[in-house]
Amino acid sequence: MSWSKEFVELSMLKHDRNSFDCGELELNTFIKTQAAKHMQAGISRTMVLPSAQPLLNQKHAICAFYSVAASSISRETLPIQRAKKLPRYPVPVFLLAQLAVHKEFHGSGLGKISLIRALNYLWEVNHHMRAYAIVVDCLSSAAQTFCAKFGFEVLCEHNGRIRMFLPMSTVEQLFNQ
Repeated sequence: MSWSKEFVELSMLKHDRNSFDCGELELNTFIKTQAAKHMQAGISRTMVLPSAQPLLNQKHAICAFYSVAASSISRETLPIQRAKKLPRYPVPVFLLAQLAVHKEFHGSGLGKISLIRALNYLWEVNHHMRAYAIVVDCLSSAAQTFCAKFGFEVLCEHNGRIRMFLPMSTVEQLFNQ
């Protein structure tokens, strides 16, 4: 199986969610049962990288996906040097809620490609609706290590997970060179 060139919005009619398996039950369950419902409710958007060729059921397999949402964080969770420059009300951020790669592509660099595409997508959204940073709640220590390689910093513990953040000023440096 090979992947297409572009991430597109998840479509229940075009994408085979049931064949997705990244090896993490929580992420598999999300794409199979929750992602479309969350999009219909208007609380997040899920972008998928479909397979280049359709499956026998005429739907495209999902090679990778990411899900994003608007969110906010408490100013007090940020490092003091950053927090003192911000107002005392909740700070708007983008939540990179989910990011997963089908296990067939583990080790291929598709995780890095997916993260960069997600950051670029949020950078584009930031032109229309501003946010201070991108946050991610790491499902595992491997996810934390992966995010740290791309400049994410530990913010706090949130719902039993390590929450990390990447300021939009850093994202700007990535895409405005």
